[in-house]
Amino acid sequence: MLHLFNLTGKVIIVTGATGVLGEAFVNAIADANAKIVLIGRNEEAGNVRTQSLLQKDKEAIFIKADVLNKEDLLNARDIVLDKWQRIDGLVNAAGGNIAEAVVQPGDDVFDVNIDALRKAFDLNLFGSILPVSVFGKALQQSGNASIVNISSMAAQTTLTRVLGYSMAKAAIDNYTRWLSVETAIRYGDTLRVNAIAPGFFITHQNKKLLTNDDGSFTERGEKVIRNTPFKRFGHPDELCGALIWLLSDASRFVSGEVVCVDGGFHVYSGV
Repeated sequence: MLHLFNLTGKVIIVTGATGVLGEAFVNAIADANAKIVLIGRNEEAGNVRTQSLLQKDKEAIFIKADVLNKEDLLNARDIVLDKWQRIDGLVNAAGGNIAEAVVQPGDDVFDVNIDALRKAFDLNLFGSILPVSVFGKALQQSGNASIVNISSMAAQTTLTRVLGYSMAKAAIDNYTRWLSVETAIRYGDTLRVNAIAPGFFITHQNKKLLTNDDGSFTERGEKVIRNTPFKRFGHPDELCGALIWLLSDASRFVSGEVVCVDGGFHVYSGV
């Protein structure tokens, strides 16, 4: 049974590989024996993480690229295909909240920042669609490929304030389902498309929103914990079981799913 979760021989690309969740994804994929391509904008972090993997005898390369720059992605695709001649998996982990697209309690809900909302969609939606458009043909041609998008609790239930991020992640869910159907109709079972919806994990982007300088929870952080049946935030590596499952042959008959990894947050009514 364990062989189904083994990624030996597969070439997996992770965008957003220099982030907190991206680091956990990269390490888990490498531990499953895949050849790993780290893509991100933070060159220093990308090189450090790649060197760490190489020192553990893992096969890894870092390519500095912006997921909203098609030329960057085309260059990355050519580098990967020249080195390994195939692409078997894509994890679209690039994304995040846009501060200007947050509607604060005292703001006028009828006077939202439209430009900021567009930025949120660019990063979280088109920052996944563009990599798919560039790497998609190579993925399909591998004959047994998997795309994993990253959704959010903000797409599963209504969260106050984070308007742009919520709408963009809801669009990710819709895109995931749409693409899974369209690729299946055209290419059969050669390419699967799914998503993971993380619950609340402390990252660089949300740390100040959820925790105080002394480590205690902010009012919003306390609300999250109160409405999470497990009564804690998640640890990044707790996303990796679902990720490896979706990338591996263990999920060969799974497509179009959004898998929530959230300690029960999205199903809890508070009662």
